[in-house]
Formats: sequence, structure tokens, C-alpha cells
Amino acid sequence: MCLGIPMQVTAIEPHHAWCEVDGQRERLDMALVGPQALGTWVLAFQGTARQVMGDEEAAMARAARRALAEVLAGGSEVDAFFADLVGRSPELPEHLRPATPERITP
Repeated sequence: MCLGIPMQVTAIEPHHAWCEVDGQRERLDMALVGPQALGTWVLAFQGTARQVMGDEEAAMARAARRALAEVLAGGSEVDAFFADLVGRSPELPEHLRPATPERITP
């Protein structure tokens, strides 16, 4: 399984940026996302920034990675990592919901 890592831009070079997260530092190719400002979160995968992430999206992805590490270490208490999901019923995306009269367009 391959997972992208949310990383924050800490230094800028032509066509590349140095990015860090949780003590890990990596030089990323920025060709797919273009130049980014310091502090911007990007999703890193195999030495390349694949997409720009907002602060909230990066925080949720980092929490999910910590939950995975917890499970791999034998833990089972992962609810704290998914506070946005705990205590609510899952919802289908709009395009998968059954058609209703108010959703049918002529």
C-alpha cells in the first residue's frame, strides 16, 4: 500500500521545495503543483508534490496516518484520530443518493 504524506513547504528552490512534517524532511519536485508559498501543505508521494492541501485537509490526513501507526503498533483506540467522523452517521455522496422528486431535473 502506498500513501501520500502531507508535508509543509519550508524552503523554496527553482522547481523544487524542501518540505517537512513530524521531523521528516524531503526535497520535492513541484512541477505538478507549481511554486508554492512557505507554509503551504502539499501531498508528497515518491519525491513529488502531487496536490496542494488546505490546513484542515492536511490535519485530517496526518491524523489518519497517526491512526494507522497506532493500529500497526497493536493499538485499537483510534476514535480520537477521527473526531470529524465519530458520533455521526455516514452519508452517501450526492451522486450516489437515490433519486427523489426534488432532485430530478427536467
